[in-house]
Amino acid sequence: MNLDIRISEFEGPLDLLLHLIKESKMDILTIEIESITEQYLKYIESQEKLNLEVASEYLVMASELIEMKSRMILPKTDGEEKEEEDDPREELIGRLLEYQAYKEITKALKEREEDRQHFYTKIPEDYSQFREKEDTLEGDVSIDDLVDAFKKYLQRKKEMKPLSTKVTVKEISVSSRRHDIKRILGEKKRVSFFELFPEVSCEYVVATFLAILEMAKSKELKILQKDTFDDIICEVA
Repeated sequence: MNLDIRISEFEGPLDLLLHLIKESKMDILTIEIESITEQYLKYIESQEKLNLEVASEYLVMASELIEMKSRMILPKTDGEEKEEEDDPREELIGRLLEYQAYKEITKALKEREEDRQHFYTKIPEDYSQFREKEDTLEGDVSIDDLVDAFKKYLQRKKEMKPLSTKVTVKEISVSSRRHDIKRILGEKKRVSFFELFPEVSCEYVVATFLAILEMAKSKELKILQKDTFDDIICEVA
């Protein structure tokens, strides 16, 4: 077999052995040690004839192959056969299989790396300066803000006129107040939070407040406040 190859083409003795096994169309699980050893030694000799330095790891593998070959071809006595039941090739086959798996994984990762080079990631930019400025109030209003405003409203009403505690026949439901608020927002689009409390009876105030909370939760209206302590605004969502 003519070998026109160089040390630099292989990553080590196992890489060279895999190449020789592939070229000889051998089964890696049943390596013909005698044949593969001869091919390996010819390769080493070809490097020496070209005055190329052969790495020590290649020479170590050569000695291992020679030793393995001798164990397989030399006749054994009955005592030696009992002592040496393991196949001398077993360890080498295991190393070759492991190295082959490593090469396949490395190849797959290399292909992924090459594919990834075709993708480019753009750094996120701030586009806020390009947004259209709306003539609306900004700022998130929490439930706590709404409750605080509601308390202030009740306090103001209490100072102006005590809340009526008289039980009336007329019942104010949350659903009816939701209907009224939808109608008001349909007409005005935006109103002050306090404008939604034209009456000051307990039933009316509580029903209105709960209706506003439910509508905000279901996104039927938006509750806005430009700055802290500013008026709270309700508008169509």
